[in-house]
Amino acid sequence: MKQLVDYIEMKVPAKPEYVGIIRLTLSGIASRMGYSYDDIEDLKIATSEACTNAVQHAYKNSEDGEVVVGFGLYDDRLEVMIADNGKSFDFEKTKNELGPYSSQSPVDQLPEGGLGLYLMETLMDEVRVLVNSGVTVFMIKYLSGERIDHGTTISNYEAN
Repeated sequence: MKQLVDYIEMKVPAKPEYVGIIRLTLSGIASRMGYSYDDIEDLKIATSEACTNAVQHAYKNSEDGEVVVGFGLYDDRLEVMIADNGKSFDFEKTKNELGPYSSQSPVDQLPEGGLGLYLMETLMDEVRVLVNSGVTVFMIKYLSGERIDHGTTISNYEAN
């Protein structure tokens, strides 16, 4: 595995108006790394979904929440981490309630609330969700421009 080239981290209030700042930062990073326009759009959508989930669900009764976004820049990939310290959720239960889906599932047949998870899984090469004293989403997009099956999908769930 290739060495980390740079790491950039942002901490923003868990408010919807800051998701756009994260998208702009991500766009600049991905553009500098040489991602195509389509890949940059995929990265922005998947990251926005993860950030929006944190903003909407992690801190329901509090104005004090923060979302931490980290970007790991490698020669061959970009790793994005979105973390909150808010209310955790039961990932397996939520996934089961949403019902089965795959990258071949028609978007109009996805249950409301299932679109974010579906988009992250479909648009990124690897997605991992860690539930501890909050939720952390790890996503990877390779520069190769081709989806690579690394055996890691959103269904790989870790709880500590």
